[in-house]
Amino acid sequence: MSAESIVSYSSEQITTWLRGLVTVAWADGKFSEDEQLLIGQLVASDLGPELTQTATEPISPEQLAQQLGADAATAENFLRTAVMVALADGVYSTAEDRILETFCQALNLHVSALEALRQTLDGTEVKGGAALADPEKGSLDLLNPVRHWLDDLEMHDPRIARFLCRLIPPQCPFERDVKLFGRKVVHIPPLCKLNPLYEQLVGLRFRALSYLADDCKEDVSPYC
Repeated sequence: MSAESIVSYSSEQITTWLRGLVTVAWADGKFSEDEQLLIGQLVASDLGPELTQTATEPISPEQLAQQLGADAATAENFLRTAVMVALADGVYSTAEDRILETFCQALNLHVSALEALRQTLDGTEVKGGAALADPEKGSLDLLNPVRHWLDDLEMHDPRIARFLCRLIPPQCPFERDVKLFGRKVVHIPPLCKLNPLYEQLVGLRFRALSYLADDCKEDVSPYC
């Protein structure tokens, strides 16, 4: 079965989906030019050049709801990927929370997992957000509803699957020291240590790879 025969979403829906992810990435004001370029390259890999420019522009909640469609399963799958974009750096910001809440309202969805995630915003601000619970401190139970909800993400379109395979790194980024004039300024731990939901990102990438290989019969070696 070819990938073209199992495409579930229209080009407009895919563009809307990616614009929603970009809007979340922009929410905390730390979406650099390099990150914008990366998103543009990822989009251009699977969308035609005529859609690349619009797919990297932010979108309003009203536009998102209108163009994504009325299917609740599609809307919830979009929200799962949007949450993963918000959590990629291990910090959940108040700005990201506001964007996700407006998306939920526009899509007529009530997601209890987001309420659990919102509890991490306890006033401990880390560059505009709150660091997620440290699993070594026994506080991971707070995030269990989020973990289970994210694990329910379903793959229905090869373009979304390819995008996620490119966006999520194939292995945990290495820890490193940032040095200035030969002296260590800061130590950055590996992402899998920093983000207690990193396993969900890895699981999502694996399901995307399996979907492309098993259902779409695609060669996934470029993503490995």
